[in-house]
Amino acid sequence: MTDANLRLVIFDCDGVLVDSEPISVAVLVSAMRGLGIDIAEPEAYRRFLGRSLATVLSVMEEEYAVVGGDDFLETMRVDLYRRFREELQPIAGVAEAIDALPVPCCVASSSQLERIRLSLTVTGLIQRLPHIFSASMVKNGKPAPDLFLYAAEQMGVAPQHCLVIEDSPAGILAAKAAGMRVFAFSGGAHAKSEGYVKEIRQLAPDVIFDDMADLRHLAS
Repeated sequence: MTDANLRLVIFDCDGVLVDSEPISVAVLVSAMRGLGIDIAEPEAYRRFLGRSLATVLSVMEEEYAVVGGDDFLETMRVDLYRRFREELQPIAGVAEAIDALPVPCCVASSSQLERIRLSLTVTGLIQRLPHIFSASMVKNGKPAPDLFLYAAEQMGVAPQHCLVIEDSPAGILAAKAAGMRVFAFSGGAHAKSEGYVKEIRQLAPDVIFDDMADLRHLAS
């Protein structure tokens, strides 16, 4: 993809802009165990990485016969937001990578809008990325293409001129289904296992990279 036909870069948020996945999965596992669902963190990564909260709740109900009600959601939200404010860090070099890109950028994440905004605010990225799109805005979350297509439409760019930066299998599948090129970022704290890298490779993204400093070169 050359600068001539690249007109929009769409970033996932968790694990791409902010190093949030270890915190998020730890909070989710703790909350699920509080409802009697004994799930290990590696299994939670495999099942839920890059997917929406609605998907998590659906799996809990369909596979474990447990309904995640308002108390569950509020407990998880309070714990997660507290830890984000105390611990969350941006992915190394991502601010500089965004500044170096020659085209507009936006965010399209499976997370709820409030959580995305908090993540970008506490890590100092919100001013660079004012255009934010959440899975709550579309009918079907990743791996369906709905969110990426919606983001492109709102930004006024055709899918073939978009580049998606993702870290999750669900996100890579969604970008491909949307007819967009996709770069898989494997530099987050959660992306160190050989199993993760193997799964990403099997999905054949256009590029796999682990250093945000390389993004401008790769996208040009």
